Amino acid sequence: MALVLLLVLIITEIGFAVFELTRSTAKKTWTKKRLGVIGAEVLIYLLMLVLPGIDFSFRFKGFVMLMVIRIIFALIFLLINMKNEKLKKKGSIIVGMIFTCIFIINSLLPAFIFKDYKGRPLTGSYEVAESEAILIDHSRVESFETDGSYREIPVHFYYPENADEIEGHTLPLIIFSHGAFGYYQSNASTCMELASHGYVVASLDHPYHAFFTKDSAGKTVTVNPEFIQSAVNIQNDNGEISEEDIFEITSKWMELRIADLNFVIDTFEDAVPADNLGDDWFMNGDSQDDILSIIKMINIKKIGLMGHSLGGATCVTVGRRDDISAVIDLDGTMLGEQTGVKDGNPIINEEPYTTPLFSIDNERHHQECLEAEKAGYNYANNVILKNATKGYNTYIKGSEHMNFTDLPLFSPFFAKLLGVGDVDAGECIDRVNGLVLEFFDSFLKDAGEFSVQESY
Repeated sequence: MALVLLLVLIITEIGFAVFELTRSTAKKTWTKKRLGVIGAEVLIYLLMLVLPGIDFSFRFKGFVMLMVIRIIFALIFLLINMKNEKLKKKGSIIVGMIFTCIFIINSLLPAFIFKDYKGRPLTGSYEVAESEAILIDHSRVESFETDGSYREIPVHFYYPENADEIEGHTLPLIIFSHGAFGYYQSNASTCMELASHGYVVASLDHPYHAFFTKDSAGKTVTVNPEFIQSAVNIQNDNGEISEEDIFEITSKWMELRIADLNFVIDTFEDAVPADNLGDDWFMNGDSQDDILSIIKMINIKKIGLMGHSLGGATCVTVGRRDDISAVIDLDGTMLGEQTGVKDGNPIINEEPYTTPLFSIDNERHHQECLEAEKAGYNYANNVILKNATKGYNTYIKGSEHMNFTDLPLFSPFFAKLLGVGDVDAGECIDRVNGLVLEFFDSFLKDAGEFSVQESY
């Protein structure tokens, strides 16, 4: 429907310009008509709000701002030209129409880049509530800043709104870590599905690795350009970057993320038994009561980790902790398990992996794992799953890397740039969410043996 709105607005602008070009109009009269046309366009938008795909969301925020600015300027020009009897120049009418059409098109671009995505249907019995806080690690100075500020980890909670109905029971905690350039909502459907089934889910932002987030001062923190460039270079590498250089770069990524996740787990383990929040917690006054109630819900003896891409790699390594009960890696290369490079071949941690581990890959990634094994290449995922006491692996046919997130449903445009397969995006993420739920139910709620097919 965004296309229909755009066409109607463009036709209105062109029609008005053509109509005015066929006659001679005084500036004061033209200005009144111009204001009337803008008002008509606003009315068109408001009437179209009853149609699917047209709303007041961020997709139309730029357009609404443009219309407000146009009305303000039209009123100013109306006051200026109240007594101006000079004829409106036809050339200025044409130029004005062209620029107005360009502004309208640009303001509506988000409506084409992003979809009216409201999440996937939830299958659990609980309504899902959300809240957020920022955890401040006073033991680490932020390496991306020069002001001596501490490392901050924003945490967004998804949890059962009516969890008080489970009186006397606490809920398992799932911690989610996003991939490179992702953010806490990358897998919002997965987090909400888990919360609807009686889990407390804490989704992290890794500042400067996240596409954007906010710090405790309210400042927007965007992804670090050097991190973007190095990630893109490695992704597009055709053998020009040595294994040693790749290891040096990715080790720094993993060091930062592993420290983030360890800090978050430790902070929860301090807060839950004490039933209060320490100095490491920052939140708005309105959310403090919510966070305290969330803390009371958590069974700190049942912690699951889940991540996509680099987030999955982070969870696998941190998942070696004795206090972690289950780990899911969504299409991530387990970079944190590489300890070095010898003769161009990665050295992988050979210690048995004792935490239940579930790896879900895209089809191409699965084929690369098979090829690495045939070639005798030490691919981390192969080694870790082979040495896992309870290791499970599957892949989704026709999927690509971003099919394990909500991005293809939220923005097909950006998802295509980053990698999507020909699998139906909705069906794929629903399958992933179902498998994630089954795995965590098995190992965090003792809901029976977990089994998985080779592929789906």
